[in-house]
This record gives sequence, structure tokens and C-alpha cells, in this order.
Amino acid sequence: MSYISHIELNDKHSPPPTAEIEKERRVALYDLLEENKFEVPTHSGPYHLVLSIKEKRLVFGVSKEDGNPAAEFHLSLSPFRQVVKDYWAICESYYDAVKNLPPGQIETIDMARRGIHDEGARILLERLAGKVIVDTDTSRRLFTLICILHFGI
Repeated sequence: MSYISHIELNDKHSPPPTAEIEKERRVALYDLLEENKFEVPTHSGPYHLVLSIKEKRLVFGVSKEDGNPAAEFHLSLSPFRQVVKDYWAICESYYDAVKNLPPGQIETIDMARRGIHDEGARILLERLAGKVIVDTDTSRRLFTLICILHFGI
């Protein structure tokens, strides 16, 4: 019962997403809801999660399925800034490569993209320690959503 059953991104203050960003969003949301491990130590799940950015902080609003609050915590965006910037830069290179380069070069760029993504997920795991328990795959998917929220800020 320790999983996210519903997730919402509060991105109303972000610019409209590009087609690539919208695709990343849909895939991350689908994958996250298909399989995730997410546990608030003081409350049993399943959970509803609202991710947002408020006053330059990443906000996790967690509630039970019945709507009762389970937790809310705020994380500084500072530890994520460079890795998010690097992630979007390599994603742009990847999207361009898919259109113009041979498979070998695309694979090299994709490996770099995965490495940066792994670094972001590791930072998120560290920042969530003591607040919520997540596995690596869930952290990776949440990091993708954080990047999407961070787009345009």
C-alpha cells in the first residue's frame, strides 16, 4: 500500500510545454503510476501527490486517498539547478540528434542523458531521506517531473 495512486503537477505558472516536454511528462506520469514505491513513514498509503514550485522551493503535498493530508515538505531547488540545466541541455541535443544523426551517435548522447538523469535522481533520494521512502526508479520518474516543473523558471 506504499505507493502513489494519483499525481498532479501544479505548473500553472510555467510557460506552455514544447511537444517534447509534454511527451516526457506523459511518459513519466504513466510510468510513475504504473509502478512506484513511495512511503510516508507516519501514514500508510496509497497516496495522492501534488508537486509544485512555490517561492523557489519544490513542494511535495501528500494526502491520503480520502483527501486527508499526510505530509507536506519543501525542498530547496538549489541542489537541483545545475543538474536540471544540464539535463535540459542534453535533452535538446538528443532531440536534435534523433532528427539528424546516425544511431551510434544518438546512443552516445542518450547514455549521457541517462547519466545526468541518474545524478538528478540520486540528489532527489538524498533530499527525500527522512521525509519519504522511495526506490531508485520512483526517484528517476519524480526527477523527470521536477525537471518539467522547473522548465522556464
